[in-house]
Amino acid sequence: MKKKTRTKESPEALQARARKIVGRLERAYPNATCALDHHHALELLVATILSAQCTDARVNKVTPALFAKYRSAADYAAANPRVLEQEIQSTGFFRNKTKSLIGMAQALVERHGGQVPDTMEALVALPGVGRKTANVILGTWFGKNEGVVVDTHVQRIARLLKLTRHDDPVKIERDLMALVPRPQWSVFSHMLILHGRTVCIARRPRCEACVLSDLCPSSRV
Repeated sequence: MKKKTRTKESPEALQARARKIVGRLERAYPNATCALDHHHALELLVATILSAQCTDARVNKVTPALFAKYRSAADYAAANPRVLEQEIQSTGFFRNKTKSLIGMAQALVERHGGQVPDTMEALVALPGVGRKTANVILGTWFGKNEGVVVDTHVQRIARLLKLTRHDDPVKIERDLMALVPRPQWSVFSHMLILHGRTVCIARRPRCEACVLSDLCPSSRV
């Protein structure tokens, strides 16, 4: 099979291709949404913190019992660290995550009356909450498109699609925000994540079944 060759893409052509990619993904995954089970903002925040270096499926197995026991920020703030560590152990990095959960909850109680704030500035000031986590909360729960969630799927596929040349998530997010229309920032991440789990699988990409194959410089088709 001949290797694909491409002339250098102009910024205008790149943006046009990115818009086509968004449109194809919207048709392929019309119901794409966050895969973490939750009923309110605090549950989503807890689940997102637990999802670091862990699959959403594993988190969703742990959170039902957790959410039944800890119903408010005050509950997490008062949690026994040793007990909480055991309860979330299977998500990995459980000691750091326990510190993050308790610290985050204490900050919510002290600064926000136990409620999850709806601004990027306030969210990233919470212990254990970075920009990626904040983007999940803002986009999924509050419907605010403040940025693009860059997880491992988004990072990998954005590079395969040549929408970015960077490895750093902050720089990747910046590139994607410039290419994807703001109303689609949040759902774009969900669609790429779903695409990465079902079609553009890291070890065995299904290029022959990919709706983006003709738009992807890395396609093997």
